[in-house]
Amino acid sequence: MQRVVVDPVTRIEGHLRIEAEIENGIIKKAFSSGTMVRGIEIIARDRDPREVWAYVGRVCGVCTSIHSLCSVRSVENALGIVVPPNAERVRSLMQIALTLQDHITHFYQLQGFDWIDVVSALKADPAESAAIAQSMSDWDKNSTGYFKDVQRKLKNFVDAGSLGIFANGYWGNPLYKLPPAVNLIGTAHYLDALEIQKEIVKVQTIFGGKNPHPNYLVGGMACAVDINSPNAINMERLSFVAEIIELGMEFVNKVYLPDVLAIASYYPEWTQYGGGVVNYLSYGDYPTGSYGETSTYKSPRGIVMGRNLNEVAEFDPYDMDGLKEFVYNSWYDYSAGRDKGLHPSVGETRLDYSGPKPPYSWLGGDKPYSWIKTPRYKGAAMETGPLARFAVGLASGRDDYREITDRCLKKLGVTRKALFSTIGRILARAMEATLIASWQKEFYIQLVENIKSGDERMFNGIYWEPESWPESVQGVGLAEAPRGSLAHYVDIRDKKVCNYQMVVPTTWNASPRDANGQLSPFEASLVGTPVINPEVPLEILRTIHSFDPCMACAVHTYDETGEHVHRISVL
Repeated sequence: MQRVVVDPVTRIEGHLRIEAEIENGIIKKAFSSGTMVRGIEIIARDRDPREVWAYVGRVCGVCTSIHSLCSVRSVENALGIVVPPNAERVRSLMQIALTLQDHITHFYQLQGFDWIDVVSALKADPAESAAIAQSMSDWDKNSTGYFKDVQRKLKNFVDAGSLGIFANGYWGNPLYKLPPAVNLIGTAHYLDALEIQKEIVKVQTIFGGKNPHPNYLVGGMACAVDINSPNAINMERLSFVAEIIELGMEFVNKVYLPDVLAIASYYPEWTQYGGGVVNYLSYGDYPTGSYGETSTYKSPRGIVMGRNLNEVAEFDPYDMDGLKEFVYNSWYDYSAGRDKGLHPSVGETRLDYSGPKPPYSWLGGDKPYSWIKTPRYKGAAMETGPLARFAVGLASGRDDYREITDRCLKKLGVTRKALFSTIGRILARAMEATLIASWQKEFYIQLVENIKSGDERMFNGIYWEPESWPESVQGVGLAEAPRGSLAHYVDIRDKKVCNYQMVVPTTWNASPRDANGQLSPFEASLVGTPVINPEVPLEILRTIHSFDPCMACAVHTYDETGEHVHRISVL
């Protein structure tokens, strides 16, 4: 049996080590290790809970703002604060802007070159690329002249020996199956995505003052509304938001989703690999009423067990026997023992574990191997993220989820079973982008109509002053981050944060085995995958990238020591 080590996995946020044991060309075992140490929760202790959003928002600069949103929700939940409708709509507009930017960035800048051969694009006929692109959508850039210009720029890079970030790719690998004309389309749209993502995220700047890390406020939002004032959210700024929304809708509908469908059609075998665990979790989000009224969520809450799309199980964030985090295979300790699980409301972040830690040369065996904890819900491993949200949406009987899913799968000639795969995970992210882009327009219309009716409130100051707080109170904030379900639990005592715990999407997906040997999504998704050349394990990257890992959220301070069994250089 041969063991392959990919460390670090590139084109992700943060530092991830993957080890895989390969026998007869098939992955038999896989191990996922977060090679940093969690610590943000410790920083939050003893602080004013109204300002913690500013600290936890710095967990990551990629999923910028979602931790801040989750933090203010946790404090509002603890204190019983209901934010005004305008603030809820603004939060949803900002959250969708973040998610759209993140999904587009993931496919084009982080995942796309696992499937697109940039160098092959030099051999393309631009007229053929234009014809294919025009058959996919009527986007106005899909012309022969445009693709010819992109190809010329690419050739200049190659001739000058300055491929830059493209230099270390696996170009020419037989695993790449796209014809040159489609590779040219993908490369051109890679460049377009760089431009479009910076426009989409301007919604965060307009309402939050800046990006990354826009401003939030316990009780609402800090942006004042006055349609006649040049120093507030006025009609000019609102009209600009409308333009950005239309721009985003056009790109995801005419470029992003068509590209994913086109590329997926050349890799049908990848609807058979990468499925991993069979349970899916979504906290739900995007309330049309007040946050916490789950029946109003555009993205529904629930759990799908065993890939049964006919039934949704309940998720209860307060059930002490439901969500638990374990540290059996992590470099942490619990005061009650390392074999125990703790609900996040009483969770611990203890760095006094005295057992074997990195530097390491081998993961697994009987030793802990990650700085990531292991979450479980009633003992079950869960995948979270866009695929999980689609599983819950379909199982909930939602027509919008059903319509786009069935339409896209019909184009690929596959059944819903194909969703539970590497390609299915990528497709779910693109389909979600089209859904939330339309929701963003709905939320914008609701915001404008409410303002025009005379309601300009953005802040609810009730219980803002600490003198009105109970001596001890707990709260939970939930959100659907781009990469999946995010939870912040806060314990407030004597007006300060006594304990703070975050359970983030990549903690669910990238965590190590539990005490029963049950694999988490990353590890489970690799088992059974064929690897043609262990020296060039593109297959491992394809599946791991499909989750869009964010290790900076899962773990938080880098420990750079470590010995490599085999070092792999890759774009």
